[in-house]
Amino acid sequence: MKIKLLALALFLVVTWKAHGQLGGLNTFEFLNTSASARISALGGNLITVRDDDVNLALTNPAALNAAMHQQLAFSHGFHVAGIAQGFAAYGHHWSKPALTTYAGVQYVSYGEFEAMDELGTAEGTFKAAEYAVNVGAGKQLAERLAIGANARFITSQLESYRSSGLALDVAGMYFDTASRFTLTFVIKNIGTQLSTYREGNQEPLPYEMQIGISKQLKYLPFRFSIIYHHLDRWNILYDDPNAEPSTLFFGDTPTERSASSIWMDNFFRHFIFNGEFLMGAAENFRLRLGYNHFMRKELIVDGFGGLAGFSVGLGIKVNRFRIDYGLRSFHTGGALNHFSLSTNLSEFKRTSTNFD
Repeated sequence: MKIKLLALALFLVVTWKAHGQLGGLNTFEFLNTSASARISALGGNLITVRDDDVNLALTNPAALNAAMHQQLAFSHGFHVAGIAQGFAAYGHHWSKPALTTYAGVQYVSYGEFEAMDELGTAEGTFKAAEYAVNVGAGKQLAERLAIGANARFITSQLESYRSSGLALDVAGMYFDTASRFTLTFVIKNIGTQLSTYREGNQEPLPYEMQIGISKQLKYLPFRFSIIYHHLDRWNILYDDPNAEPSTLFFGDTPTERSASSIWMDNFFRHFIFNGEFLMGAAENFRLRLGYNHFMRKELIVDGFGGLAGFSVGLGIKVNRFRIDYGLRSFHTGGALNHFSLSTNLSEFKRTSTNFD
């Protein structure tokens, strides 16, 4: 019998938001990968912003709005060992029903592997990849309230193992443009497997509830967001019996683990903090930074802090194109380099009309 565990092990390990005790409990964890370089630079999640970025619809369909009309976006991320992720999306606003929709494809490619039998004899190669085809719609119900929903078909191939599934997201968003404040609530990945990797082995999807707020400062071109993930699950700690005790937040100096420090550690693991500087009259240049406490605590190397959990990036608009880069550190051994390119097709149409 062939040894086919390599792709499966990689599938469980290479889950960018595999949350401690949560890791390995769900299938299709690739759905939690960040859609764009902007999102990667902001800690891997951004459900709290409503602007013209169609990539935001993947994790918050309530963010869909008329400013995304004819927005086209492509993103690709480079991981270590030839692993890659990506997302492509297009948005469209329909004036009569006052509805904004989008369609997109999300993917992760784990590369090519060498197949071996139980004695270690090479028997060729195989590939592993996963895809999700997404469609979504968002509607503004009132002056400051919007709702949205996503539906996705999921397919996964890990060597000869295949699985498919369906998932649904629902979201609501309160936004006050005068005070530049937003409040968002999202329920992600409500769904099921349609076919399983092994007969009789039904696995749950990475269902999750999130809530977040954002605020743009009045006298400084800076917007910060605070996101609380896994609202539906309190304990996301991983109790490693071999781990050395560590401090509560940023430091790495060993301390005693009291009940209160454990509670606080678990509490802060639910949070993602990020900020974005919006510079220029048209906000055409942006600097970004993020911190994911869960990622840091799960992926840090004992005795060496590194930059695990931190992310940075920038975005610039050149003519009709917006170019974004995000660097998200997972471990001392590697990071995600993420690139995005987006444009609005209606700008090309206006230019053509003016030329004629």
